Amino acid sequence: VQGDKIVDAGANVAIPPDAQVIDLGDATLSPGFMDAHTHITLDYTNYQAMRLREMQISTSAKAYSVIPAARATVEAGFTTVRDVGARTYRSHDCIDVSLRDAIAQGIVVGPRMFVANYGIGATGGHFDEAAGFRDGLFGPEPDVADGIADGPDAVRKAVRFEVRNGADVIKAAVSGGVLSLTDEVDTPQFTPAEMAALVDESHRLRKKVAVHCHGDQAGREAIEAGVDSIEHGSFLKPETLTLMKNKGTFLTPTLMAAEYIKGKLEGYPPALQAKALAAYNARSEMFRNALKIGVKISFGTDAAVFPHGQNAKEFKLMTDLGMAPIDALKSATANDAELIGISQKLGTLEKGKLADLIAMP
Repeated sequence: VQGDKIVDAGANVAIPPDAQVIDLGDATLSPGFMDAHTHITLDYTNYQAMRLREMQISTSAKAYSVIPAARATVEAGFTTVRDVGARTYRSHDCIDVSLRDAIAQGIVVGPRMFVANYGIGATGGHFDEAAGFRDGLFGPEPDVADGIADGPDAVRKAVRFEVRNGADVIKAAVSGGVLSLTDEVDTPQFTPAEMAALVDESHRLRKKVAVHCHGDQAGREAIEAGVDSIEHGSFLKPETLTLMKNKGTFLTPTLMAAEYIKGKLEGYPPALQAKALAAYNARSEMFRNALKIGVKISFGTDAAVFPHGQNAKEFKLMTDLGMAPIDALKSATANDAELIGISQKLGTLEKGKLADLIAMP
């Protein structure tokens, strides 16, 4: 290593006589881990408290409050994250963009971040924060400035709005979700035409597309439209997983999120409990099928649902469901680098790449 670059690698590398040798003993050297599904600026570990806190906290207070989460993530060995949504109640603060830039400038300690800003969803869908509350409670109906878009033209405008405000990746909710109050967890929330507009506009602007999706129909339509990754994928059927393999679509399974919610089920409203159990009960078979079929698996946890810094617990869940340990490690390094689009610099220990390294006991 010279400066921040790997100048050579391998068992037969000639070590210059003036080189500093760092003996790691029996530790294993690895590329820095990546998590392709985080929400570093959010904290959903106490659902009821979160609903109130997000309506009360100021942007400046929140900016300070997320600093420990960024530090905890990088200190856990996760040097890169794809942060896929930083929405708060009708707040246009772009706080994930600001955190990304503060880390890059050395102002805050944390992982390099590739961010999605608010995320895009449909009226009444998983990303509509007004859903489940009295009409007008949060002011005028949400629109593209709030990440809510209906119809292909509005979806295109929402993509452009996200990019204008600094998004590195486009995130959309195309099916129902677990932690939203009024939708069914697996119902489609984008039409095929809206999905096509989402992907076309994002790719036109050279941004990849990650979609929150539990349901099989929504997943199939998203894959056919050309999204780059399916997040969660709880109810995907073998036929849809086969389509993913054939199209090269990544699956980001976020097993930790379902595991954590199930362990604290009584802390969530009854309607959410039922959805959480349904998703939890479906995801194990889905993941095993994905492995069997050969779907590309990216490592992503949904950190924020559980405490930041516990991302590595996902490895155990993946291997418990049949993933080979080496493949689990690859999912958090080479696979995530491919998904994010940074394979030329990160993800493997090769000559010419960044010396982004961690050591594991």
